[in-house]
Amino acid sequence: MKSNRSSCYSGYRFPSEIISYTIWAYHRFCLSFRDVEDLLAERGVTVSYETIRLWCQKFGPDYVRKLKQTTRPAAVRSKETAVGCPANAPPS
Repeated sequence: MKSNRSSCYSGYRFPSEIISYTIWAYHRFCLSFRDVEDLLAERGVTVSYETIRLWCQKFGPDYVRKLKQTTRPAAVRSKETAVGCPANAPPS
């Protein structure tokens, strides 16, 4: 899988791990391009928000498809019901 990832990112200045992390963070947490830029800057990676936008435009649809395909845990449903008391009922 790593060789497949590197081949699709070949010819780019940044390593495939940084590009894939950037795209993942943008789509997973619904961040803005500038937020992702700040996130990377805190980790010592200098990249412009415009570059992030281009990466997300080019490689983003595959990541979105993969994120949507992941199985989500089934919602836990409670069989308990809430019992309400009338507003003017005397305390017992």
